[in-house]
Amino acid sequence: MRLRNTSTNWGAIAKTFHWLIALFIITNLVLGYWAEGLPVSPTKVEAFYWHKSIGLTVLWLAVLRLLWRFTNPSPRLPSDMAGWERALAHSSHVLLYVLMIAMPLSGWVIHSAANFPLDLYGVFPVPDIIPASADESAIGDLAKIAHYWMFIAICALLALHVLGALKHHIVNRDAVLRRMLPFSRASDPIRGE
Repeated sequence: MRLRNTSTNWGAIAKTFHWLIALFIITNLVLGYWAEGLPVSPTKVEAFYWHKSIGLTVLWLAVLRLLWRFTNPSPRLPSDMAGWERALAHSSHVLLYVLMIAMPLSGWVIHSAANFPLDLYGVFPVPDIIPASADESAIGDLAKIAHYWMFIAICALLALHVLGALKHHIVNRDAVLRRMLPFSRASDPIRGE
């Protein structure tokens, strides 16, 4: 399997970023939703500790993935895709990247405003992202609202992303989904070329 992308397929590095980030995001969405409903307890503290560590991991992986994407062109979309489908695919991917970075940042702000120390996976100390000030609770409250709405948005975008991939696979019968699957060699040409 090639490390770099080709004009028709994703490379091993892009696939690894995609699936690793997907696993972390889904885990963190479930973990955060579950932890939010827990009563104040050691279990809730532990769940949020893992939620924060995973969230910061998503942030750094998303930045690395974005850098990789800028230096390594994406495979072409099928030439017979309608213009609105191309625009939807492009805008949903841009929004996913924005949320993969903005959502962990808002969580980091929430944590910093709480003025409680955090060690990433119990090893690396995480500095506060906002300075100590009298407005910490107001900033934290705004970040909580933003974090909640980004949770809603990323759930909707992930659903749209999965449905789009399934449409390509089941309805269009093209290689768009297969070429992102781990270990696939979906090197068959994209329909319409």
